[in-house]
Amino acid sequence: MEPEINKPGTKGVTHIFAAFGYSMQGLKAALRYEEAFRLELIALVLLLPLAVWLGQSAAEMSLLIGSLFLVLLVELLNSSIETVVDRIGTEHHELAGRAKDLGSAAVFISQMNVLVIWGLFIYERLSS
Repeated sequence: MEPEINKPGTKGVTHIFAAFGYSMQGLKAALRYEEAFRLELIALVLLLPLAVWLGQSAAEMSLLIGSLFLVLLVELLNSSIETVVDRIGTEHHELAGRAKDLGSAAVFISQMNVLVIWGLFIYERLSS
């Protein structure tokens, strides 16, 4: 059996509670250190009432709200990439820059997803 690297020694329900704690630490770090995450979280909070108004079914509301949560999710992954790259070194390296740019592009695509979904819903709602 291979040794587990950087894995907590917890099992079962204890592992679930430990994982929850790590997730909360990650969210706190994002709120503290990541301006983009804070701004996207504010956008989500502000747009939630509009999603309830625009969505005429649970599925539609889920699509609108889910697209906003997707931006937060991708932002967290991008921030993770940037943090690891910065941990390795701050000097410019082509591959480090590419990793950061790719993460940023992923955030951009998730934001375009919001614009398309929300734009179509708003267009349909206003044109009927």
